[in-house]
Amino acid sequence: MSAIPIDAEGRFAGYASLFNRLDSGGDIVLPGAFAKSLAKRRGRIRLLFQHDPKEPVGTWESLAEDGNGLFVTGRLVPGVPRAEALRRLIENRALDGLSIGFRTVKASREAGTGHRRLHEIDLYEISIVTFPMMEDARIAAPLSAGAAIAAATRLIRNR
Repeated sequence: MSAIPIDAEGRFAGYASLFNRLDSGGDIVLPGAFAKSLAKRRGRIRLLFQHDPKEPVGTWESLAEDGNGLFVTGRLVPGVPRAEALRRLIENRALDGLSIGFRTVKASREAGTGHRRLHEIDLYEISIVTFPMMEDARIAAPLSAGAAIAAATRLIRNR
């Protein structure tokens, strides 16, 4: 069995979004779409549960675009009841979805399909969710960024 996806301090990592993949809402996030937003609001992007602004559960320790998408590392806040429950659910692989909350800044529509191509978005939160709109946006591994990237890459390849 693979490593537990969260460590004892509540740290975890994974992809919140993947580039050039169609999500269930018909959106495709393009490389570079997060760049301006990350530069502008990096320390103010919230870690929520199910996109509920009344459910902050932790903090994002790092957010970065790489060749695959938006790779994130986060930490659940100890002592917060919902965060404690989430840690246990993630630890037991009962919950692993990630989802972005954003405002569209620049987008275009694909001719024929009508899919929306997101060139630039204003990211304001990333949530732990039960059902992510992007199927492969998942918590993949704890703490170690190198191990998390490797695990996330395996997760993407195996889907």
